[in-house]
Amino acid sequence: MLANGFLRQILLSCLFISCCGITAFCGDPQRGYQLLLEKPYLPYDFDEEAFSHVWEVWPEQLRAQAEQSTPLERRRMAFERYGLTTRPGVDFKTTQDEKFLPLQYVVDAQGRWTMNCFSCHGGQLLEKTIPGLPNNRYALQLLSDELRLSKQKRSPDFRLGRMEKASTLVPLGTTRGTTNAVMFGVLLMALRDADLNVIPPKGIPRVVHHDMDAPAWWIFKQKDYVYTEAYAARNHRALMQFVLVRSNGPEKFREWDDDFRDISAYLESLQAPQYPFPVDQALAEQGRLAFTQHCAECHGTYGAQASYPNRNVPIQEIGTDPVRYQALTPSEREMYAKSWFTDYGKVPTILDPPGYLAPPLNGIWATAPYFHNGSVPTLWHVLHPDQRPVVWVRTGKSDFDQKRIGLVVEELQKVPAEAARSGTLQEYFNTKNYGKKASGHTFPDVLTEEEKLAVLEYLKTL
Repeated sequence: MLANGFLRQILLSCLFISCCGITAFCGDPQRGYQLLLEKPYLPYDFDEEAFSHVWEVWPEQLRAQAEQSTPLERRRMAFERYGLTTRPGVDFKTTQDEKFLPLQYVVDAQGRWTMNCFSCHGGQLLEKTIPGLPNNRYALQLLSDELRLSKQKRSPDFRLGRMEKASTLVPLGTTRGTTNAVMFGVLLMALRDADLNVIPPKGIPRVVHHDMDAPAWWIFKQKDYVYTEAYAARNHRALMQFVLVRSNGPEKFREWDDDFRDISAYLESLQAPQYPFPVDQALAEQGRLAFTQHCAECHGTYGAQASYPNRNVPIQEIGTDPVRYQALTPSEREMYAKSWFTDYGKVPTILDPPGYLAPPLNGIWATAPYFHNGSVPTLWHVLHPDQRPVVWVRTGKSDFDQKRIGLVVEELQKVPAEAARSGTLQEYFNTKNYGKKASGHTFPDVLTEEEKLAVLEYLKTL
C-alpha cells in the first residue's frame, strides 16, 4: 500500500493531463525549494543598509531600546516587528550571524532583498520555521511604510523600492498576517494581452481591496482548482501570476516555465506538520465519527481511506464574508483563462464559480487564524459561531493556544482608541471592517457541545 501511494504521488507530480496542452514534466522538488530561496523573480525591494536603519523611525520606546542594542539584537527586533523568520536550521535566538537570512526574501551577494513566495507562505509556530505554513505574522504594509520613512529621513536622494511606492497607492494588508495580493493580480493582469505583452491600460481596472489569509501549501496537491473560489485548474503556471511586474516580459515567463514546474513539485511534496502535544485518542475517535457524519461531505475524509471532494460551497450556503467572492468578476477570470497561463484556454478555468472551496483540513491545527480572510483566531471559535470575537489581538504570551487550538488572543468589543495613536492598528483584527467579517460557516451549530469538543480533538490528528 505504501509503495502504491508513493508511486501515485510521483505520477501526480510528474504528469499533466495531455488535453491541457502543457508538456509532461517531472518537477524536481528540491530544486524548486532552492529556486524560491535563491532566485529573484521580481525587482529587489531594498538592501541591507536600508533594513539596518529602519529602526530609526520606530515608535519612541522601541527606538530607544534598539538604539541601546547591538546590530545583531536590532536585527532580531526587526525580524520580530515585521513577521520575518530565519531559514530552517538557523536558531533565531542563538545565532551570532549579524546578517542571518530571512526565509521570506532572496538576498543576493550585493545585499539586495527580493520578496519571494515564502513571505506569505513561510511562517513560524512554536519557535520553529515551517516552509509552506501561512505567515500569520507578516506585516508588509508596516515594513514598506517604515522603510520609506527611514529613507526619506536619512537622505534626500533616496530610492524607493516597488513595495514602498505601491503601499502609498494600494493597501498591502490592513491587519498583520493578511495580504491584498488578489488585487495586485487584477491590476497587473489588466496591463497584459493574452501573450503577456505589456499593453496600455484600457481604463482604470475595477479594484475591490480586501485582506486575505494565505493558505497552507501542503494542501495544494489535493485541489483540482486553486484559490479561494477554486477557479484556476491546478498547474504550475497558475503560480506564475504573482511575478507579473512590468519588468518581466513574456520571454521571462517562457524562460521560467520549467522553474515553476519544479516550484509546483516542491509544493506538492510538502506534508502537514503533526500535532506536537498529547491527544486524547478516545475522544478524537468520537470526534472522527461526528466529523464523518457532519463535516466530511465538504472537507473530506482522512487516514487510510482518505478522500477529498473538492466541493465549492455556494456563497449563500457558506455565508462567510462575500467580499473576496465579489472581488473578481467573470470577465477578469476570462483574461486569465485566455492567456498563456492556461495555454490559451486548453487548461480549464471556471469563470463563474458558485462560492468558496471547502479546503482540505490536513494540518489545520497549525494554520490559525481561520476562514479565507483570517477573521477567526481559533478552531474553537470556528466551532462556536455565536462566540467569535468582534475584535481580537494576539497577547504575545504564547503563539499557540493548546485548549482552543489557534492563536492566543484577547477578545474585545472595539479597537482601543490609543491603538491609532501608538501605531498598533495592524495588530487588531476588527471584524466590523470591510471584508473582515467572521460570520457564516454555521454548520457546527448542529453539533452538541460534547460533539464539538470531540471534533476539536479529532482535528488535532489531521
